[in-house]
Amino acid sequence: MTTGQPLLFSPLELRGITLKNRIVISPMCQYSAKDGIANDWHLVHLGKLAEGGAGMVYSEAVAVDPHGRITHGDLGLWSDDQIAPLRRITDFMRAQRCVPAIQLAHAGRKASMQRPWHGNGPLDDSDRARGEDVWPIVAPSELPMDEGWLQPHALTREEISALRARWRSAAARAIAAGFDVVEVHGAHGYLLHEFLSPLSNRREDEYGGPFENRIRLALEIAQDVREVWPADRPVMFRISSVDGVEGGWTIEDSVELAKRLAAVGVDVIDCSSGGLMGSATAARVKRHPGFQVGFASSVRNQASVRTMAVGLILEARQAEEILRNGDADLIAIGREALHNPNWPLHAQAELGVGNAFADWPEQYGWWLDKRQKSLAADTSHR
Repeated sequence: MTTGQPLLFSPLELRGITLKNRIVISPMCQYSAKDGIANDWHLVHLGKLAEGGAGMVYSEAVAVDPHGRITHGDLGLWSDDQIAPLRRITDFMRAQRCVPAIQLAHAGRKASMQRPWHGNGPLDDSDRARGEDVWPIVAPSELPMDEGWLQPHALTREEISALRARWRSAAARAIAAGFDVVEVHGAHGYLLHEFLSPLSNRREDEYGGPFENRIRLALEIAQDVREVWPADRPVMFRISSVDGVEGGWTIEDSVELAKRLAAVGVDVIDCSSGGLMGSATAARVKRHPGFQVGFASSVRNQASVRTMAVGLILEARQAEEILRNGDADLIAIGREALHNPNWPLHAQAELGVGNAFADWPEQYGWWLDKRQKSLAADTSHR
């Protein structure tokens, strides 16, 4: 039982950006772009989530390089042609008092795969019949994700330098596209996570081997993005807090990485888990409501950095308790927001914040308030 203003609906300042509440809608890939370009689906999808009352809404993972897409349907920011369609979306989101955020990513050895509804596995003849063939993929080492998957090319130092430049260019385009917050994707078995984990990184140069070497690229790219990103806007970094596999990345590794990321200007650590040896949603940690909150708590309290909790956070009071306990600073809602795009507005009502429909889009709130009064009047006359 809490008293006073719920923390979930208290503002949060991140550098020069103020979120109206602590609710963030997670990046959720839609696999619906063509040539990396956003379309009406993305406008309606992200616009609907922005209307739902969250303080911040993320784009899906946006590839910094065409070879860094997970599937043929991923969004990208490797070309100036991809800026304007995203700007259309961020303008709409901002009009809903929602902070537009973008996640920049490279899929590494998990690139060039099927869209989930086509099988979520390696591309095959059925995909080629649709005009979707494989492309060359890269990783820290020549280790495929699993048997039957593409074997990646191990990046050279020169190729790593070129990829760093891609991240910087994509960040600059994200600014032009109107985003206020950027997140570097270093989780779920994608390229930066592949460098971090000793299970996928078998290099023998300065980017492999001991912990200090395996975190090098993550720190370099975080610093590259921070240098491009405006000083008054925040940078976040998503980690897989644990691999959940023996001999893999651990929570202790995450705490130490978080300290280093904060030192180069990262403002919030987004604490997910797993994904190294399967789909991004294939957790090696047993799932239950709030199953990853402990990771956010450990990183926040041991690394002294702000964190975002994510993972089966389903109820408003559950989210409020996470904040009250000091486990995280932000609450990320993912698939629950697909099920109920108005989750933040319903949470607001559940926690007794404000008037019933005052914070709904006025185009909806006016009608809903009128309906509520009509229902109340009808009930009083029975």
